[in-house]
Amino acid sequence: MKPFGALQRALSHRDARIFFTASLTSWTGLWMHRIAVMWLAWELTHSAFWVGMVAFSDLAPAVIFSPIAGAVADRMDRVKLTMIAQMVVAAEALCTATFTATGHISIGVLISFELIGGIAQSFAQPARQAVMPGLVPVADLPAAVACNSLCFNVARFLGPGIAGPMIAVWGVVPAILCNVAAYTIATLTLPMLRVNPGHRRGHPPEGSLLSEMQEGLRYAAGHPGIGPVLAFAGVSAILLRGVQEVLPPFVDRIFQQGAGGLAVLTAAIAVGALIGGVAIAARGRLQGVTRIAVLAVAAQAVVVVGFAATSYFPFAVLCAALYGACGAAHGISAQMLVQSAALTRMRGRTLALWGLITRACPALGALVLGMTGEVFGMRIPTLVAAFCAMGVAAWGVTRMRGWARHLENPS
Repeated sequence: MKPFGALQRALSHRDARIFFTASLTSWTGLWMHRIAVMWLAWELTHSAFWVGMVAFSDLAPAVIFSPIAGAVADRMDRVKLTMIAQMVVAAEALCTATFTATGHISIGVLISFELIGGIAQSFAQPARQAVMPGLVPVADLPAAVACNSLCFNVARFLGPGIAGPMIAVWGVVPAILCNVAAYTIATLTLPMLRVNPGHRRGHPPEGSLLSEMQEGLRYAAGHPGIGPVLAFAGVSAILLRGVQEVLPPFVDRIFQQGAGGLAVLTAAIAVGALIGGVAIAARGRLQGVTRIAVLAVAAQAVVVVGFAATSYFPFAVLCAALYGACGAAHGISAQMLVQSAALTRMRGRTLALWGLITRACPALGALVLGMTGEVFGMRIPTLVAAFCAMGVAAWGVTRMRGWARHLENPS
């Protein structure tokens, strides 16, 4: 088997190439925006609490709106819903950049804009991802899921890697404007896609929106593989993913590096994610993915201990690269499992729950780290979280064979 055969199969289809290119572009812009507003919040307040609060305000709306968005995506034209939501994201980023450039930004205004962007993202994520199976033949769907996961997780780390140096040289406004351009481009590509009608639209409404939301939650929670993996991913994201959301206090207080240090750390995370993400996605098969998803969390917890315990910046950079690799490996693996196992009619709602985890759980972790960091410093709360994550990973090791039976051979 060719080492990159799976990715080549996924990218052999015209619509898939357009879709994945736009996805990587928009998600990279989003993460550039996120690291820029985190640094902006730090410059405005020099408070770890407010940095965590800004992260929370962007990601937390997923808690309320993701289940709603998933039900909406399963009952209407997913392409139109995606276009509307993505243009709202672009408009919110443009307002943030304009207010910052003109000196009218404040922490309250920034939080308000981030809340709007978070709500729009909650609707864009399940709608766009539910379209993806309509772009490739059924036989190539596992490879496409892997490529889609790679785009998301690499962008999650690549965006900050680009934004860090840009912020160090030109400030936050250009990085935020890149998000405006990225989401505008991604929106303009949607009408170019030839989406299978069965995947473009969800099912006709079978009941109230509330009842369909509840059905989606029951389905995911009751599935013997999807439910446990989502829970495992959520808890580990709360404990570990918040570190990247509150990097500025680490950079400034512990490593005393300023914006240049932020650029180095975020670039290291991006490089690690790229290497780890390509390695996992290139497999293109589900067998063994559950084991990777669990062990990647265990490895990431160990890396976070090293990052939080050291004051030696070069070692912190190494830990950041390994953090990125482990995070991408876990994210790609978990998303592959969930998206492949979900029923077609339930895919939008299931992916909305995955979106909730990838957005709301890091937000909660960032908020807790920010609050406790103001009292105890950043090291102690981060180390406690990492050791707790090791315990969660140990629990996952004892359950992963059972999860794999239901996820790696979906009926």
